[in-house]
Amino acid sequence: MCGRFIITDTAPDLAAMFDVEHEGENLPEPSWNIRPTEQIPIVLESARTDPAVRRLESARWSLIPSFATESTSKFPTFNARAETAAEKPTFTASVRSRRALVPATGYFEWQTEGTTKKPYFIHSDDGMPLAFAGLYSWWKNPAIAENDPARWVLSATILTTDAQGPLAQIHDRTPVPLPEEWWDQWLDPATEGNQALVDAAVAASREVVASLNFYEVAPVTGNGPELIEPIEPTASDSL
Repeated sequence: MCGRFIITDTAPDLAAMFDVEHEGENLPEPSWNIRPTEQIPIVLESARTDPAVRRLESARWSLIPSFATESTSKFPTFNARAETAAEKPTFTASVRSRRALVPATGYFEWQTEGTTKKPYFIHSDDGMPLAFAGLYSWWKNPAIAENDPARWVLSATILTTDAQGPLAQIHDRTPVPLPEEWWDQWLDPATEGNQALVDAAVAASREVVASLNFYEVAPVTGNGPELIEPIEPTASDSL
């Protein structure tokens, strides 16, 4: 799973990195401790224009399906299992045509040893941001007036898959980081998504996963660059 991650790049940096044509309003500032339901930057392509426009937008990290009657859910929606995303009602429509990239400098994962949980910071070997395969949805809040722009809520989730290699020693699930050559295909709303597309994305992500590094960090509390300082400066293991 991915329950905490960080993004230290600014909105203009992300816009340049992902060839974004439109930057949305109220984009979140860099954060070293992003939690579910907080606002995150996502990259998407709008199907309302021809050709589609690549946009950087602020989204709630926990997907609200368009058919929901309220923003809360009985089960967590900040992650979506890649193996079943296309068949789950919560995510089916998003897999079909509302796919996103979720930029991340890295993410935290906890290894359980008895009653102790050790946090690790997982990141790319070259320090470049990762692009997690994500899904998004627009939800109309029935409690807000029709003419209020806040009535429309953009939300997103991060796809996860089985962890492999050394990462599996920390946790059995991992996000799906897409290689750059997959970005256009994943975002293209004209490409009708299905389980085969998700499976292919997971397969492509393995090369990125193989290049990740990780190291143990102190308990993840607060918000600042000190959260990703290694407990042992030489404890980084290459996957």
